Amino acid sequence: MRPAKAPTFDRREVAAIARAFLPARWYGNRTPYYYVRTKLASDPLYSGIVEVLRDNPAPLLDLGCGLGLLAHTLRQAGLALPYRGVDNDAGKIARAAAAARSAGLAHTEFETMDLATSLPQHRGSVALLDVLQFLPPDAQDRLLDAAIAMLTPGASLVLRSGLHDDSWRARVTYRVDQFSRWIRWMNVGPTRYPARDALAQRFAAAGLTAEFSPLFGRTPFNNWRIVATRQS
Repeated sequence: MRPAKAPTFDRREVAAIARAFLPARWYGNRTPYYYVRTKLASDPLYSGIVEVLRDNPAPLLDLGCGLGLLAHTLRQAGLALPYRGVDNDAGKIARAAAAARSAGLAHTEFETMDLATSLPQHRGSVALLDVLQFLPPDAQDRLLDAAIAMLTPGASLVLRSGLHDDSWRARVTYRVDQFSRWIRWMNVGPTRYPARDALAQRFAAAGLTAEFSPLFGRTPFNNWRIVATRQS
């Protein structure tokens, strides 16, 4: 299977987005700024999601949005669909909101929320990017069912996730996710990576058309872009 056609952003675009994450004062924390520059320059995640949503005007709910980078990349690409990001990390949400204000992003909002216990009301498309593996198995199932129920005709559930298989990429992904928890970049560790067959069966049972595409980019991770669409 061919990888998703998703080049990373060019240097000018990366620099423009990263500037919104600079601290207000010269002595402030620049870690988010350097993280954004590195992430956008090496990981095809966001350009891959922009490719999927380019012709879909449905409102987007970004579950587990982190720093809200998806909102910035959507606007950089000229996509004006309403965006709402939620995450259980209050610190990241605060940074996301500040960066969105700094960049002047329109129709964009952020909220702190624990996806393992509650979900916002929404109708439209849903993004779940590098989220599922950090939830307990029962919470993963509930979240997927809830996200599917939110889809309107023509809208898509867009996931980026590692998949459970025997590849060397899967082993690297697990170790790095554990390390991210250890250094406290993530406030939870990985619990279960979804299996491709189980996801495909769930989507088919819900009447969705699903597409699985490798989204490795210049990384060693077992990352896949999964798009499940409710046909109009």
